[in-house]
Amino acid sequence: MNHPVEKPIGVAVLGMGNVGAEVVRILTEDADDLQARVGAPVVLRGVAVRDTSKPRDVDASLLTDDPQSLIDRDDVDVVVELIGGIEPPRTLILSALESGKSVVTANKALMAAHAGELSDAAARNRVDLYFEAAVAGAIPVIRPLTQSLAGDSVNRVAGIVNGTTNFILSEMAETGADYSDVLAEAGRLGYAEADPTADVEGYDAAAKAAILASIAFHSRVTADDVYREGITKITPEDLDAARKFDCTVKLLAICERFDDGGVEKISARVYPALIPLEHPLASVNGAYNAVVVESENAGRLMFYGAGAGGAPTAAAVMGDLVMAARNRVFSGRGPLESTYADLPVAPIDDVPTRYYIAMQVQDRPGVLQQLAGEFARHGVSISAMRQEGAGDDAKLIVVTHRASDRAQSETVAALESLDSVVKVSSVLRLEGTDD
Repeated sequence: MNHPVEKPIGVAVLGMGNVGAEVVRILTEDADDLQARVGAPVVLRGVAVRDTSKPRDVDASLLTDDPQSLIDRDDVDVVVELIGGIEPPRTLILSALESGKSVVTANKALMAAHAGELSDAAARNRVDLYFEAAVAGAIPVIRPLTQSLAGDSVNRVAGIVNGTTNFILSEMAETGADYSDVLAEAGRLGYAEADPTADVEGYDAAAKAAILASIAFHSRVTADDVYREGITKITPEDLDAARKFDCTVKLLAICERFDDGGVEKISARVYPALIPLEHPLASVNGAYNAVVVESENAGRLMFYGAGAGGAPTAAAVMGDLVMAARNRVFSGRGPLESTYADLPVAPIDDVPTRYYIAMQVQDRPGVLQQLAGEFARHGVSISAMRQEGAGDDAKLIVVTHRASDRAQSETVAALESLDSVVKVSSVLRLEGTDD
């Protein structure tokens, strides 16, 4: 029996970079499959670009340099924002939502800063706002958190969510090369931007951590709430020392729920950390991403795959687009923002961590006892201690048990003031252990 063809779902794409070009290609080449999945034809109404004279693989009649004109069209039902940055995307998305259009975006910076405002607009106008592609490219993370685990309680989300930094650290660990040399190689291979600051200083990962923490813990978290450190100070010596403790170093985005003196709080942080080689994230190398979710009932779940790139990110965008289009056809709606828990975000000082501390020390009797006394004075217990070298080359590496980050930082400051400590050469956190 033939079913009547539903009214077409009109799509406007804002931006035609690597991801936008792939989305346009899929909309054009896979139109029949998309119609079967959605239940109605999915029709590309137009593409907004900066320069309409530049040759592109799309019918020139679809191009415009006025994105607002596409949003204003009556035959556009879903707007796909792939411009990037805060403005004009924020204004354009708000306009689309207020006009009753559903929105799909891959804009992590915008969602990390303005998710609350945009989600409120979507709820007020009874339309969808999807952003799976804003975190970890093609890896499905947002939808499992908002839907698959909607009946569970998430305790921790930790992951490698930036391919550039993971490539750099993986290469440093494998080759022993310096950070600057591997960064240059990453640039030559196209893994690093001309200005890599957003990646190597952790801003990109912090934006993604804010999004993950907001969803996982039903609380609004912005990028400004995320503690952030980058990888620029990591040395081959750090990676070599990590191996001696059966660990490696990764830039981690960590979001967790914890009890702070009877008060439930959440933490969102990004920094390079040692993780044991047996931890599932330790084997994630190159430009790949992975996210581990730990919940009360489902236990530990791991999501792994390509975290960036035109085609992988476009796949995530298209998944959202199909959902948004299907909802338009069947008068449904996706999950709304959930902020009922409204948990406070703890400052990094209050977060319990373990530390790896490498020091150049004077090689003389009583030094180890003096150093151990400083750890004890600040309430930080030592888990392991290793001395390397002798005389002027004496080096001491200490791994601590879990204590507040404040206590650990105060301990490091005290060590640096001792005459017996020539230099504290490296301070890293240790994650992924039960201790």
